[in-house]
This record gives sequence, C-alpha cells and structure tokens, in this order.
Amino acid sequence: MKSSLTSKATIKGKLPAPEIDLIRPFMGLRPIPERVEEVAAPPYDVLDSEEARVMVGDNPWSFLHISKPEIDLPPGMDHTSPEAYAKAAENMNRMIEAGVLKRDETPCYYIYRLTMGEHVQTGLVVGASVSAYDDDRIRRHEFTRPDKEDDRVKQIQAVNSQTGPVLLAHQPQAEAKAIIDSITTSRAPEYDLVASDGIGHMLWVVDDEEHIQPLTEAICSLERLYIADGHHRSAAASRAAAARRQESAEHGKGIYHSFLSVLFPSDQMLILDYNRVVRDLHGLTPEAFIEKVKERFTVEKTEGQAKPEQANKFGMYLAGQWYMLGIKEELPGKENPVARLDVSLLSDRLIEPILGISDPRRDYRIDFVGGMRGLGELEKKVDSGIMKVAFALYPTSMDDLISVADAGEVMPPKSTWFEPKLRDGLVSYMLD
Repeated sequence: MKSSLTSKATIKGKLPAPEIDLIRPFMGLRPIPERVEEVAAPPYDVLDSEEARVMVGDNPWSFLHISKPEIDLPPGMDHTSPEAYAKAAENMNRMIEAGVLKRDETPCYYIYRLTMGEHVQTGLVVGASVSAYDDDRIRRHEFTRPDKEDDRVKQIQAVNSQTGPVLLAHQPQAEAKAIIDSITTSRAPEYDLVASDGIGHMLWVVDDEEHIQPLTEAICSLERLYIADGHHRSAAASRAAAARRQESAEHGKGIYHSFLSVLFPSDQMLILDYNRVVRDLHGLTPEAFIEKVKERFTVEKTEGQAKPEQANKFGMYLAGQWYMLGIKEELPGKENPVARLDVSLLSDRLIEPILGISDPRRDYRIDFVGGMRGLGELEKKVDSGIMKVAFALYPTSMDDLISVADAGEVMPPKSTWFEPKLRDGLVSYMLD
C-alpha cells in the first residue's frame, strides 16, 4: 500500500466537524517507514529521566526527545520546567523539518496490533471525542492528580499535539472487528517492528472512505467507551480543549475537540497483577503480624511462590517464606463493585487495619510492583531488607473495571497493570 504521508508544509485548511461525536479520523503525524524503529519509544511515564537518557544513547530520532525532553538539558533539570517544554517543541520541529516525521494528507484511522508471546490484540487509533469524555460517555475509573494534569496540558500546548495515546476499551463490536480483520488480512502493514522488549507492533493506515465511514458508525453505535490507561492524558486533553474554546470563535470546528486514543475490544485486553510491598510491619514482629493476619484470613505455608490462581486469594512473602491467604469473612455484594475488588479486600482487611496504611496514594511505606516483573521481584525487595512484606494479587478483570466505571465509582490506586504497552511516536495528533 502506498504511504499517504506528506510534509507539514502541504497541509492546508481544517477538517470538518465530526457528524457523530464519539470518534473521528485524523491526519496523523508519524515517522516515515524507514525511521520507525528509531522513532518508536516506550511511554513517557514508564521511564525516569536517566533511564530515558541511557535508552536514547546517540539516536537523534527517538521520540523520547519529545516525550522526555529533559534528557537534552543539563542533568537535574526539572521535566516540568519551561525549558523542558520548549525543548520538546524544538525537538518535534527538528524531526518534522528533517522529514523524519510527516503528516498524512487526509484523515485516517490506524489499525494497531500488539503481540506479546501468544497474546495478540488488535485495535483502532482514533481521535476520541472530548465532549463524549466530558459527558461521561467515555468513562473513567481513577482519580487524577492536578500536578500531573498540569504537566500534560503544558506538554500539549508546547508541541501543539497530543503525543501519548490514551488506552480505551470497548465491548466487542462485530462489525468493527469484521472490517479490521478484512484489512489486516488483505494488506501489508505500514509498520512491522519488534521493540527491544520483544513486543511486536504493527500498524495499518486506513485512509479510504469505504472503510472509514463504516468503522465510525460501528464504534459510534457503542453506548460508551472506557479509559483503561491514560486518565491524566484524557483529562489534560479536555482542559486544553476548554482553553482553546475560550480563544476561538469557531467552537465546533477545531480539531482540538478530539484526543489521541487507541481502542481495543475488552475481550482482547490483558491485565496483569499489580502487587504490593510494604517497608515495615507497623511495629509488629513477623510472628505477631501473622497472628493478626490469621484473624481475618486463612494462612497456609507454600513450598514455592504463592501466585494466586483465582480471585480472593493472596500470596504473601514474609521473612523468606511464602504463604497463601484466603478470605475468611463474607464478601461484599455485587452492588459494591469497588469493595469486591481484590485490591480493596487486601487494603480494607489487612493493609489498613494491620499495617496502618490508610492512604496508599501518599504513604511512603507502601510501593507497587507490576506483574511483568514477576514474583521474584517481590522476593528481591523483601530479601534485600528494603521491604518487610510483599503481597501477590490476582489480576483485576476487565469486567471489574467496566462495572466500577458504569457505577460511577473509582478504583483504588494501582489496581490495573495493562500489558503489552503502546509505543509512543507511532502516531501523534496535531492540533492545527
């Protein structure tokens, strides 16, 4: 398939306002195929500044120069400084002027396939409606922090683009799947790369009305979409759009009314466990701590790692020994979707009453370890003495996430760890 990329200078005029306000195609800014492996980068929030600096090395085209621009400033420079946002804009302009990033000539959708071992998920890159987000048709399940929102708003305004996609889920939609399957089986992808972590990333460009219109209709027939990951990015997009509405007389025509998103069917998405480690036993000895735990849980020693194979079971690593914990007390009813979550059960019945941690968002005594690191990482943290006890959880399910969002409730912090991760830089959403 012939690439539809063009340089920024050839883009004229504005896109029409969408007729159906849920998703829309857009003219993506993306790398030329010859440079995609150099450009594609991990999400901005999974690396710290030094890790990003090491990963970039001498690669001038890594998208980390845009998403983590402090790597090009003196060490120690705050990533939220005006200099960092200015450097992000400078680096994006440099990559556009060099022809490494180019913008599509016409509005497109993009099919994005992720492959991690035997797991494959195929979704659609779209401009998701800000008004649908504001009206709760695009539903959220997490609180956001103002400082992190501020950072994303300033980054959007600096580069005049949304560069970090929001991960959205939707209930399976047969018509959309049929269209996507027909495209991916009949065309070669525009990009096909395997990142350094072994994750495969494939991208198809959908630039013909024959497929764009029915895809739009199929997705817009859904009652709602769900934010899986990217609450700060979507909140920032809403704030940036509100600011522009105040500045513009063309309230319904600005393309800032959408935000960069990748939609996946909920039955294809993979949530891994999100485990907990705690620095001390709140003044208890290991023996006294276990006795306290036994008041609320069954406690059984295991020969090896205690990895839960079902909900309401918890692995615990303490003083070189794994235990499997089971809930003793009656579980909350289905009318309490948040209270029924394993992360809530562990917090409400052990971490808060026994370990004295009531605010895991701010309490330095607790930390979180994503399931990709394995239970060996929990052992390492406890055996080193940095932490005293670790808990392995069964993953939160997509049904749980949807139930919480539909109830208008909020999950506890660090409830979900989605894998595989999207790559930054494959498609960005320019705002003019």
